Amino acid sequence: MRTAFGAGFAVPDGYLNTPSIGIPPAAVADAVAGAVEAWRTGAAQPPDFEPLVARARQGFADLVGVPAGRVAIGATVAQMLAMVAAGLPGGARVLTAAGEFTSTTFPFAARGARITEVPVADLPGAVRGHDLVAVSVVQSADGTLVDLDALRAECEAAGVPVVLDATQAAGWLPLELEWADWVVAAGYKWLLSPRGCAWLAVHPRVAERTVPVAANWFAGEDPWQTVYGLPLRLAEGARRFDVSPVWFAHAGAAVALPYLASIDLNAVRAHAVQLADTLLTRLGLPGRGSAIVALEADPAALARAGITASSRAGRTRLGFHLYNTGDDVERVLDALR
Repeated sequence: MRTAFGAGFAVPDGYLNTPSIGIPPAAVADAVAGAVEAWRTGAAQPPDFEPLVARARQGFADLVGVPAGRVAIGATVAQMLAMVAAGLPGGARVLTAAGEFTSTTFPFAARGARITEVPVADLPGAVRGHDLVAVSVVQSADGTLVDLDALRAECEAAGVPVVLDATQAAGWLPLELEWADWVVAAGYKWLLSPRGCAWLAVHPRVAERTVPVAANWFAGEDPWQTVYGLPLRLAEGARRFDVSPVWFAHAGAAVALPYLASIDLNAVRAHAVQLADTLLTRLGLPGRGSAIVALEADPAALARAGITASSRAGRTRLGFHLYNTGDDVERVLDALR
């Protein structure tokens, strides 16, 4: 058991796969186990999960710097972005990063959008002439960070709305994204929650451009009054975009997200980036200021050394979170010597 930032983690040595699956604090795993036990013994009731959904919603709002009233809940990033894509005009021009994670782009491609891909560094300069920008704050494949200040300036100057996918950023990178039109993230990576929870922050100026394509009972102002019968009656705010929650996922997220929102994320970023950049510099490579690195390395050699990582876009991807230590860096270096 490792202790980090006031929490215990049963994370094994050499675990550097947070960009794929985060390891929960013990309290998060215990909360999920408790929810499963209540289900197993017939003690669970649907309303029991509503306070958990609310706590996770507030935690996400705090982590990305928006009011909780702007946040809708769902299960996956693509599911949430389908509501944004459905509001675009036919043949809309969407700008994204080359090699972007497909859950961020496929919802728009499936609606017939004309998508332009440019290198991340060129993104701000290519905003004009597009109807939407959709990009990850941190790229999944290699950890490249988008220049948010430059992107914001260009989008505001050109009047182009922006979707930010914070899945590989929220939880280690301090974020203030109130300015963005939509902010989406999944919970099972850096947010240390079970798979099956995701959130979409919707700015009021684009609420009418967001289509509740999966409208359901839970999206009503009082869900227990929208269980049966017509007419359609959805909540006034962002809750109109809610998708009925995956209960056990939110049982974990209700603990994980408030925990992450309560700690010093500047310290988390400094810790994670220091480990990642130490690895790079000791390999003779420049530091990149990201918690994610991608190496030209043999994944089998790393696996033999007890390192858990992922192969992405032809390279081996490693991620350093709050529970990693310098011993994890040394283990990688030993494996690559």
